[in-house]
Amino acid sequence: QVQLVESGGGLVQAGGSLRLSCTASGIIFRNRVMAWYRQAPGNQRELVAVVTSGGSIIYADSVKGRFTASRDNAKNTVSLQMNSLKTEDTAVYYCNAGVHIATMYNPRNFVSWGQGTQVTVSS
Repeated sequence: QVQLVESGGGLVQAGGSLRLSCTASGIIFRNRVMAWYRQAPGNQRELVAVVTSGGSIIYADSVKGRFTASRDNAKNTVSLQMNSLKTEDTAVYYCNAGVHIATMYNPRNFVSWGQGTQVTVSS
């Protein structure tokens, strides 16, 4: 079973930057599609970015041009560089691993999640 550990969250002012990391174990990481999600209070969990096994990246419209996702197969890690942060980026951020890209678009396809990492952007 996949185990996911997210880190790197914190409190930052609007316009600032943070870098999140997610380390996965229990899977053959290089073969998996990885994705970042976030959940703000009172909102449903939403997709932020998808990183395919080949390194292609798909971003949600709300983060395009500000966030950069990447993966390091040697370290079983996927990262999310977040720049020009806005107050609306405040959320708990999670990662997950899948087999098919289509699976990644709906967070409800996943039963197991890590603890997430809190990102708070102040005005």
